[in-house]
Parts: sequence; structure tokens; C-alpha cells
Amino acid sequence: MSRATRHRAAVVGTGHRAQLFTRALAERPDHRVAALCDPSPTRMDFHNGVLTAAGERAATRWDPEHFTDMLAKEDIDEVVVTTVDAEHDRYIVPALQAGCRVVTEKPMTVDADRCARILDTVRDTGNSLTVAFNYRFNPVHEKVRSLLAEGAIGEVLSIHFEWLLDVRHGADYFRRWHREKRNSGGLMIHKSSHHFDLVNWWLADEPSDVFGYGRLGFYGRTAGERHGLRRNYDRAHGADPAAADPFALDLTADDTLRALYLDAEQDNGYVRDCNVFDGPVTIEEDMAVLVRYAQGATMTYHLTAYSPWEGYRVMFNGSAGRLELEVEESRWQTPRTRIRSSSGALHEDTAAEHAGGARLTLRPLWQPPSEVPLVTAHEAHGGGDPRMLDALFGRVAPGAAQDTGAASHPTATERDGALALAVGLGANQCFETGRPVRLRDLVSGVWER
Repeated sequence: MSRATRHRAAVVGTGHRAQLFTRALAERPDHRVAALCDPSPTRMDFHNGVLTAAGERAATRWDPEHFTDMLAKEDIDEVVVTTVDAEHDRYIVPALQAGCRVVTEKPMTVDADRCARILDTVRDTGNSLTVAFNYRFNPVHEKVRSLLAEGAIGEVLSIHFEWLLDVRHGADYFRRWHREKRNSGGLMIHKSSHHFDLVNWWLADEPSDVFGYGRLGFYGRTAGERHGLRRNYDRAHGADPAAADPFALDLTADDTLRALYLDAEQDNGYVRDCNVFDGPVTIEEDMAVLVRYAQGATMTYHLTAYSPWEGYRVMFNGSAGRLELEVEESRWQTPRTRIRSSSGALHEDTAAEHAGGARLTLRPLWQPPSEVPLVTAHEAHGGGDPRMLDALFGRVAPGAAQDTGAASHPTATERDGALALAVGLGANQCFETGRPVRLRDLVSGVWER
């Protein structure tokens, strides 16, 4: 494809995560970021700096109120959505209606009505929607999938999935817009949809029923005062009590965070460094969930967002044995919030610094256990990000050898996005009602597609 006929992409939402996509599109010869859309001109200017540093022309800047005008006037044929989760459908739907290929960050959306609107639009237009579930592209997860598909432990009967966010990464969801469920759907949707999609993919199955309990017992004003952790400030910048708070984020310590958030506050007032032990916080940080799948397997899932270490353990019990995965992404964290990553990534740099490793153990019936050799990476979500980008947009170098691992598998569709969302929605409903949820009744139109 010549430079004159490159795909013309628009990136909607220009916060931290959007850097992954602006850089990826700038690196690939068949794509060009032609437009940026965000309420903050300051953040769009930052991303234009990313593009020009990569040798690309600066993209035009558009306000969200003129999104549909942008699609037409800029001749956009690709849209990447990286906005606040509750805003995803606002851009996905008109982009699909305009004939664009759409890639959205996970989660696809945050509630059943928005989900139905997206599914109906895909059906009516026949256009493509991809949900960027990068966990599918982690080589360790690919190995798990291949072992299960090969029948290494026979039929999978049950799963236990424990996921731990440490007091550095986990706390960050309580500093920013994610802390209000109306924006993010809570951690069951914003973060755990990663894992719910992964289990659906591992099992080649669909969830059918959910039950669970969730609570806010560590973060927030009440819990912070109860545990003696709260300092008296609203946001860290300019607050003397924040200087001695290991949970406070110093936006001035990193050039990227300063440029994307502190310098951009003048545009729309968004504050990135709220006190995690202050309000409003409407999401949970400790959740226990039970899921049943269509083919009969069950999963117990527990998320803790205030752990001393970060990582996950997944145990598969099968008719012919057991498969155990343990990943230590960060063995511990120091009580500091001075970011040293040039990208402003709050978690990834320190996770690599204190990373443990990944271990996959196969335990067949009547035989000794064996350790399965793994290829691991601690950065870029275990190596998942670059492989996902190759699957979404092609290789950076034309003619490079095709990846025969996870990147050769189909990317997640709108249906995959809806099935992962359904588990989180069902869990959230259980937290409120104390009653189990049949997912077919909660998210209409998914199982019929």
C-alpha cells in the first residue's frame, strides 16, 4: 500500500493508554493517524508530538462534539477508541455506521443497554468491531490454551483464578476516573473482563450463570480512617499531607504524566491524583465470584486490589489431572510514587524491577508433575501488547516472518466483548442484590448471535 493510500485512522481518547496505539500506527507503513479526538487540546498536542517524533505528520485535532464530522471530513476508515469506558459506545456506534473498522480498548462498554446498542449496530451494518484483549496474545496464556486444547488434563471440570493487584497498581484505580462505577463499571468490568475473556477463550466455552460478593473495605474515606491510612487532602498536587503518603501520586515527577494530566487540567478539569482514601469511591476492591459455564465447568474467581505483591494464580482441575499457572508480576513494591518510566506508565516499570516469574506445572493423574517450559516477558503485558498490535494492524516491518503463536489466532470480536462484559455485569448485580444471575437474562441478544 502506498503512502497515498494508507488507512486513515482516528484515535479517540488521548490519555496514557492511547500512546500504545498512536505509536503502533505511526510505525506501520499501511496506516496513518490522520485525526485525534479528545476534549483536551493539551493531550492531543502531546500525541502529535509522539507522531512527529516517529516521522509522521501531526494529526488534526477534533472535539468529541464533532466526531461524526471528523469521520467524513478526514476520510477516516479506522477508529481506535481509548476513552473513558462509559463513553465507548458514543464513538463505536457512529464509526460503525460510517463504515469504519473499529478497535476498542477493553471493556467494550459498561452496561447491558450500551452493549445491546453496539451489538445491534454491528449486526445492522455488517462492519468490524475488535476488542483489544491483549491477554490473549501473551505467550504464556497461549501455552495454557494449547495444553488444554490438546487434552493434557482431560476435560476441564473446574478452575480457580486468583488475581492480585498490589498497593501501587491497584491503588491507581482509586485515584482517577475508574473509582466511580458509572465511568468504569468497577474492576469487575474494567479489569476482570481481561480474565473473563481469557477463560472463555481457554475453555472455548461461554459463561451461563454468576454469583458473587464484593466490598469496599480498604480504599475510600471510611476504610482509610478505620485502618489509620488516611491523610487529609483531596488531591496530591500542592498538598503538604501528601508528601509523606506512600499512596499519593506525584504528577510532577514524570514528564509524561505532567504533560498528559497536570498540564491538561486547564482544558476540562480532570484530576489524575485524587486521594485513594477520600471520596467519591463507588467501586469495590475485594470481590469473590462464582461462574458456571455452558459445558458444565465452574470457576471461582477472587480479585484483591490492595495486595503486597501483584500477579495471578490459575488452577485447572481436569478428568486426567491438574494444570497450575502462577505469575509473579511484582514480588513487592517500595513506598514511593516517583515514576521513572519515560512513558509515564505507573505500573509496568516497577513491575519489571521487582518481577518474579511465571511457572506452569502439569500434574497428570498417577504420574509425577512436570514444569512446562515458558517464554516470558515482564513488560508490555507479558509480551501481549506487541503481538496484539501485529494481529490488529500488521507487522511493523513488511515481509517479516509471520508469528505462529497467539498473534495468528483471531482477535476478540464484539461477541467476545459482550460475553466477558456479561460476567462482570452479573457480578455487579449480585453485589447489590445478593442473588445469582442468569446471564442470558441480563445481556440480551448475545447467545442468539
